[in-house]
Amino acid sequence: MKRRDVLKTLAAATAGVSVGFRLPLAHAEDYSGKLFVFVQADGGWDPTCFCDPKTNVRGEPAITHWSEREDVRQAGNIPYAPFANNESFFEKYYDRMLVINGVDAQTNSHTVGITHNWSGRNSEGFPTTTALLAAHYGGALPAPYLSFGGFSRTGGVTRYTRLDNPDLLRNIATPEMTPSDDRYVSEEDWEALRAYADETARRLVAAPNLMPGAVYRSSLYRSAMADEGLKRLAYAIPPEDQLEPWEDSGALPSGNDYGSGLRRQAQLAVLGFRTGVSVSADLFLGGFDTHATHDPDAEWLLSNLADSVDYLWDYAETQGVADRMVVVIGSDFARTNFYNAQDGKDHWPIGSFVVMEKNQSWTNRVVDGTDALQFAKKVNPTTLQRDEAGGTIIYPKHVHKALRRYLGIADSAGAVRYPFNNTEDFTFFETPVASHGW
Repeated sequence: MKRRDVLKTLAAATAGVSVGFRLPLAHAEDYSGKLFVFVQADGGWDPTCFCDPKTNVRGEPAITHWSEREDVRQAGNIPYAPFANNESFFEKYYDRMLVINGVDAQTNSHTVGITHNWSGRNSEGFPTTTALLAAHYGGALPAPYLSFGGFSRTGGVTRYTRLDNPDLLRNIATPEMTPSDDRYVSEEDWEALRAYADETARRLVAAPNLMPGAVYRSSLYRSAMADEGLKRLAYAIPPEDQLEPWEDSGALPSGNDYGSGLRRQAQLAVLGFRTGVSVSADLFLGGFDTHATHDPDAEWLLSNLADSVDYLWDYAETQGVADRMVVVIGSDFARTNFYNAQDGKDHWPIGSFVVMEKNQSWTNRVVDGTDALQFAKKVNPTTLQRDEAGGTIIYPKHVHKALRRYLGIADSAGAVRYPFNNTEDFTFFETPVASHGW
């Protein structure tokens, strides 16, 4: 029997079924909580040229070339390097930033550094905080966790959705929007498939001795539930000529030619938030592994990163979700505190995180966990001040544990399944008091 005949048979068999049948479930548009974006600067960025500015120390190899000509600048309480497009970025956003410097990834390996910084653990197994947030706040949504590449481990607590090609989403979710020659399925086939999925869900609900969880986990059931939400997102995505274009660095002195789709990723993530389809997203920009001719490459990459995060906030404002958004920026680790023979920089374990949110008491602050040569120093978890006697080196687990607590998922099923045992509680997101000296 031909495929079309099979589908017609299915359609006939389910002719009496209401295609609009839906099981009770939280609708996407019902979620009005916070939204989460984690921006992964992949390859190992250089905080000394961004949020942890370092000037050269007499008698030591040069740590930055910009400090041969410029001094450290400051926006609000946040020092930054006069490099790339930093001035406009920090001046615009210092009041919604917390900078955490001196985070020790404990490795020079990309694989371990990526795993450690985005899960909080330096071995495989733990999910990203993005996944835990999606599982807790968006488990019933069609695409709670958007990924555009990079590290997106889920640990089985949720699923992620790759959204690199909007045309694929349109073809599947809204075949009626696509020219007939480009469709994966025709309208007739699509309606037959929907009817079959709804009938399967109806039979599952009516089956005796079937636990509700088994129905909920059914892929056919979930596809039926997701249809309306994905359709909303597909209709919201503008045509190709209105999507943010791919950006290209052109040939740089190193001979490298970088590309970035970070602005488009930000655009699609915000549309996922605005349509109520998603609650969290991992954005990704690679290329930061600058082993030769560091400064020109890092300048383009950091400029693109800052400009793209700026676009993310501006676009979120136009879509009405900026007041709900939390943004976390980080990398595998950092670059060495000296230049190599090719005027590049190699791998260095001591990095930084930047956490951003509007109208918060914990912003416009820096946790200063490095010395003049970018070595990690002990910080008191309560006061967030240097404390060699009673403090600890900051590790990614400290940042992720604090994020879990602040964002309301410390006691969630996923966090309980993947705990940070014997880990100090840092007060990164508590309201400062006068005794802290801020």
